This record gives sequence, C-alpha cells and structure tokens, in this order.
Amino acid sequence: MNQNQAPGVLFGVGVGPGDPELLTVKALRALERCPVVAFPKTRGETNLALDIVRRAGVCLEGKTLLPLLFPMTRDKAELVRYHDEAAEALFLHLRAGEDVAVLSLGDVSIYSTFSYLLTRVKEKSFPVEIIPGVPSFCAAAGLVQRSLTAMKEPLHIIPAGYESSLDALSLPGSKVIMKSGSTLPRLCERLDELGLLPRSALVENGGLPNERIVSPLSRETESSGYFTTILVGPEEAEGSL
Repeated sequence: MNQNQAPGVLFGVGVGPGDPELLTVKALRALERCPVVAFPKTRGETNLALDIVRRAGVCLEGKTLLPLLFPMTRDKAELVRYHDEAAEALFLHLRAGEDVAVLSLGDVSIYSTFSYLLTRVKEKSFPVEIIPGVPSFCAAAGLVQRSLTAMKEPLHIIPAGYESSLDALSLPGSKVIMKSGSTLPRLCERLDELGLLPRSALVENGGLPNERIVSPLSRETESSGYFTTILVGPEEAEGSL
C-alpha cells in the first residue's frame, strides 16, 4: 500500500436469512459502494449469501467477486488455516485502497464466521464497519406469527452443536435452537419430555423457495436440513413483546 493511500474499509454485511426483501437499505448502499464483494463458500454448497444479494436486485457487474472458502470441519488447525487464508485475501484488496463487503447470512454478530475475519482485520488496524442483518430466528418468528418473548422472561439462543443443548431446553423462558437439522429427533424427544412440543415450531430455509414450516412440532416431525431453526415460545403470551 502506498503510504499516502488510504486503506479500504471492510464492511461486514448481514444479508438476512433468505428473503431478499429483508436486506436493509444500509446493506444495499454498502454493496453498491464496494468494488469487492466477498462471500462464504463451502465445498459443494451453492453461494446462498450471494444469491440473496442478486435476488435483491444488487448489480454485481464490474465488481470483484471473492469467494472465501470455509470448510465444514471441526479440525481447529484446519479452520485456523482457512481463516488466515481468507483474511489474507481481504488484506490484498484493503491494502490497495479497495472497500470490501463480506456477506454474512442472517446477522453478522450471531454465530457468524465473519467474527474470525474481524479479529484478524482489526489486528492489522484496517477500518471496519458492521451492518447488522435480520437474524434467522426473528424472521422465523414472523413466519409462524409467534412472539419470541414474554414480559420478564428470558430468551435463550442455543446452537444445536452445543454439547449441553438438550439440557438447555429446560431453562426458563423462550428458546431458539439454531442449525438444528441433524439433531431434530433428539430435540423433539426432549421437548416432548418437557411438555414443550405444543409451544414449539420449526422453520427450515426460511424465506427461500424450499421453505418449510412445521407448527407445532411432534415426535414424528421429519428430519430437516442444516438451516433449520426451532422456536420454543414463551409460556405466557399476554404482555409479550
């Protein structure tokens, strides 16, 4: 980077869970401004975040499209290597003075791979702007027309991969179980044991053409895909927010 040249700005852009109409005005303006659009890519997966942006009408012609490879693995050393490589790809453009928008499904701050990139970019002192997106569980609550919370009751957000996720279902208040597809049979069994199935709903691929909604759940609810959110509503609907 030329010493007199200002570095590019990294924009973390939440694109929402799937419905392109949920993309915010601020996100649209950032995407129009940035000459480089980076997006997460896993092996064998379609570029969902990029597809949402295209369906929202964002013109990508003339922009540099930068895929960032994030493999589905639990190998920590491998993950660190891929995160480092993705960050280095961003640095090349930021050092050249180019603004870069990194797309993130849902909201940038909720279980997003962007957090690993953010740490590395801030270590290099590049300017960063975060643009929040609509979280998947908020969109899911709208689809099933249920409140997420009741007055003075907590809301717990639980990743299905959390080793104590089944125990967390007994916590007081409402629950959101994210990316719950592979664990669905065990989750339904536990919800039934706790008497929570009537208060539970499932949204799979919310806002996408293959959207699926099951409300309420039952023990016989069929297995679902990776982008599945389960909502366990509040006990008391009166006074809910």
